[in-house]
Amino acid sequence: MQDLGSWIGRTETLRDTLGPTPVAALAATLDHTAADVPPGTPLPPLWHWLYFLPLHRASEIGPDGHARRGGFLPPVPLPRRMWAGSQFEFRAPIRVGDAVARVSTIENVVSKPGRSGALVFVKVRHELFCNQAAEPALVEFHDIVYRDAKQPGDAEPPPRPAPQGAAWQREITPDDVLLFRYSALTFNGHRIHYDRRYVTEVEGYPGLVVHGPLIATLLLDLLHRHAPAAELAAFCFKAVRPAFDGQPLRLNGAAQGRDVRLWAQDAEGWLTMDAVATLKA
Repeated sequence: MQDLGSWIGRTETLRDTLGPTPVAALAATLDHTAADVPPGTPLPPLWHWLYFLPLHRASEIGPDGHARRGGFLPPVPLPRRMWAGSQFEFRAPIRVGDAVARVSTIENVVSKPGRSGALVFVKVRHELFCNQAAEPALVEFHDIVYRDAKQPGDAEPPPRPAPQGAAWQREITPDDVLLFRYSALTFNGHRIHYDRRYVTEVEGYPGLVVHGPLIATLLLDLLHRHAPAAELAAFCFKAVRPAFDGQPLRLNGAAQGRDVRLWAQDAEGWLTMDAVATLKA
């Protein structure tokens, strides 16, 4: 733990050309009508996650389906890893056909005690440069949290009631097919999203965990369905409580000036994700 701070400042650069097939595949996964995706099509916000995939060799994969610890991310010696939230600045369009470089930097590593043991928070900055541009088209800050293994009697954070007053609502029930398809599109091998025996017997969850990025994508998809012409200047989300397959998930939105409050709640009315989208003036 004491050596993790030495990872701060490490960088990694990946390159990808944004092809049309992942865009068409995610559109189908989100149940949109099929449409052509010609070069120059603007990439919807957050769909850059379909690229720069983690192409680790099979021999490099750890028991949870992620790459073994070390390499670019610090080797945190805690078994459970979750996407805690992200913040985005949308500065210029990213389009299908663009040649994009993603420059990633470890911004910070913080250890602190939690209700059920040690926690380590890692913040990563990603900058996307299109077609050799000097300035990034997108800046993303990615928050990762590592936790101890779940033990009998561990105290869970108290749930938060979801806000009221939604102007838009959509209810879906994530199933194992949706989770599998999103894992496949993002080449995410984390077993909590598809391996029911692992997620219940090893990590102690009651079902398959719905990806945090998938919920964030569904929230922005809700915004797009109700305000298709809206352009984003910024977006941030925080994962509050896990959501599980087979349970209804309600997506909510309400405009507040240039900001749009977006949130997801589970079948019991507890808040699972809280987000704010800021529209361009």
